[in-house]
Amino acid sequence: MKIGVTVPQKEIGLDAGALRAFVQGVEDLGYHYLVVFDSVFTENPYHEPLALLAFLAGCTRRIELVTGVVVPTSRQTLLLAKQAASVDVLSDGRLRLGLGVGWNQAEFAAMGADFRQRGVRIEEQMTVLRALWTQPVVTFQGKWHHLVDAQILPLPIQRPIPIWLGGHAEAVLQRIGRMGDGWILDVQDERQGADPTDPALYEKLHDQITRLQGYVKAAGRPLESVGIDAQAGIRLQWGNEESWATRAYAWRSLGATHLSVETMEVGLSSPEAHLDALRRVKDVLGV
Repeated sequence: MKIGVTVPQKEIGLDAGALRAFVQGVEDLGYHYLVVFDSVFTENPYHEPLALLAFLAGCTRRIELVTGVVVPTSRQTLLLAKQAASVDVLSDGRLRLGLGVGWNQAEFAAMGADFRQRGVRIEEQMTVLRALWTQPVVTFQGKWHHLVDAQILPLPIQRPIPIWLGGHAEAVLQRIGRMGDGWILDVQDERQGADPTDPALYEKLHDQITRLQGYVKAAGRPLESVGIDAQAGIRLQWGNEESWATRAYAWRSLGATHLSVETMEVGLSSPEAHLDALRRVKDVLGV
């Protein structure tokens, strides 16, 4: 199981020097990937995720760069394909693109997108994105996309860039089974602390993962072709060293291939403080 880190955007996410120090420290600690959030229309002061990852690509050498998640249905697909390809090239093939259908109707309205069509539209967008990332020239006629000899050179290093999907709806699990590279399982459940050692939650997650695997098999795909990322599955605000170890064990037993650690909202205000916390987590999880 690969262990990643959520960039603490709420606390050090705007300052370039702090971001550079943090992500370089995370890479030096041996963590496998970095997660950044997407929030275009929000009260939280976040950088746009692909612009941020382009910056982080220049600050790091080997760590994977992950969006968790971009809402493509509020974006122009050709531009998103170009942005993602650029980040992949600049990072030497380290981008994993997390996508989600979105929930913020005000954001959709502000960006001129149809909130009601977001589920079916994302599938066509995924098809178009992969075509643009793997073919030098693309002609495509769909419901929302009409491309004639479209090209986004340079093509990305990864052809195609992996697309992982976030969300809990059954339609999302079915979509992942048919065409996703992985499931970003957002576990930010404040009521239960997203504790997979809780029998009821464990059973619920086990049932979801079993259904997802059924959809993968029904699509004629090997199970190992679809990963599972427990996003923020370990959060400092939810426990101590013992709970980190037991939760990590539970996620692994559920079949998670990836697990990210979040250090926000416990009063840490500097890159050094966040890195000190991640050293403790590293010792417990054996990163």
